[in-house]
Amino acid sequence: MACKNGAGSLASDFEGKTSMDPSYRPKKLKTTDTEVKSTDLNYKHESRVLVLYTGGTIGMRIHDGDPSYRPKKLKTTDTELKSTDLNYKRESRVLVLYTGGTIGMRIHGGVYTPEPNFLVNELRKLSIFHDQEYVVKHSTPEPNFLVNELRKLSISHDQEGMNSPLCMPLSKEKAYVVYCVYEYEPLLDSCNMTMDDWARIASDIKTYYEGFDGFVILHGTDTMAYTASALSFMFENLGKPIILTGSQIPIFETRSDGRDNLLGALIMAGNSKIPEVMILFNNKLLRGNRSTKFNSSSFDAFHSPNFPPLAVLETEIHVHRDKIFPSNTTQECTLYTDLCPSVGILRLFPTITTAMVRQFLAPPLKGMVLESYGAGNAPDSREDLMQVFSEARERGVLLLNITQCHRGSVSPGYATGQALTVAGVIPGSDMTPEAALTKLAFVIGREDWSSEDKKKKLSQNLRGELGGFMWY
Repeated sequence: MACKNGAGSLASDFEGKTSMDPSYRPKKLKTTDTEVKSTDLNYKHESRVLVLYTGGTIGMRIHDGDPSYRPKKLKTTDTELKSTDLNYKRESRVLVLYTGGTIGMRIHGGVYTPEPNFLVNELRKLSIFHDQEYVVKHSTPEPNFLVNELRKLSISHDQEGMNSPLCMPLSKEKAYVVYCVYEYEPLLDSCNMTMDDWARIASDIKTYYEGFDGFVILHGTDTMAYTASALSFMFENLGKPIILTGSQIPIFETRSDGRDNLLGALIMAGNSKIPEVMILFNNKLLRGNRSTKFNSSSFDAFHSPNFPPLAVLETEIHVHRDKIFPSNTTQECTLYTDLCPSVGILRLFPTITTAMVRQFLAPPLKGMVLESYGAGNAPDSREDLMQVFSEARERGVLLLNITQCHRGSVSPGYATGQALTVAGVIPGSDMTPEAALTKLAFVIGREDWSSEDKKKKLSQNLRGELGGFMWY
């Protein structure tokens, strides 16, 4: 509450009330015993905090010292708008695919569950996500352009609030980010994601690729790195940003990482022009196929253990252009969704038996990622184990070797690592498990490649997924 008339006014706000007593309740919660009992017990205790606003950056706005500032009077007519800097008028169009995840959940029965038709309507109420004045007065040059683009989706659009775009307010960025949110049905916990879901996401992006400048995918964190890696291989000659994000706490909780994550994703999708599939989390923009979920409870949930961030969002946004994987944007962006589902990951451990490995490698398996020790090592004294790998290779099973370590790379410098190479296991450099598995599924699924081509492709850097471990 504001203290307007000196120190005495704060006390007067409570004068004559029982509200200083811990049992005080707002009147609307005291009307009946039923209403009081139905509230959360924690609500019975109120903690009162006085905020003294002395100034500082936290409450500032952009004024005419900044070149991006424009007085409101310049927004009153189209004629006046045309006289402004072109960057001020530029709109960046972003399509947000809301697949599910914690970011849009609500508590039901004491647990977080997806809430259909909730996220987009709530975003409209938050000024940091929606500038209603701009949408009303300065819609896109083609009326309802984004709405029409969204309606082309080969899926239903009966959710309330889906017929109009949202617009982020202009700040330091040179473009208004105008975006539409499409909510998938059903909303998925990312644990339930399948290859079919990856293909659906990729196909939706490809369908509207020409109509939007960037794409944001709201996704659960548990399998986000798998989806990001898969999408990176599905798209060839990608020329626009695709950014996955989510949160550890739902966006509408009082304390949430979801707001910064979504804001950052929208800003980077609309302004960065980085032609990669990425993950934005905790103010870091990471290459998707270099990322892995590192922590189940921290806001710093994702790490890129063997490659630096592509951008860091601090007081300024620092984009490391020299780290961006080059894309042939002169060629048409193409999509390959036929991933092979018959792939798996096997982690070595000291007491593993040949029977276990043989059973794992049995048909219909067509490809296996082997998580070996250290720098790509396995027990070279276990001839029985090496024989099982050789037999699988002779049947045409593709075997890919990566390290179990969070950081590091497969190195040919150890005899125990050479034993795997002799057995036909292909070194996978410094790929993450998520990248290795989805790359294997992608390569095997390419029917236009020969068996020898597929082996070579596994060792090649297709989308920036391997190499560069010693970057720091």
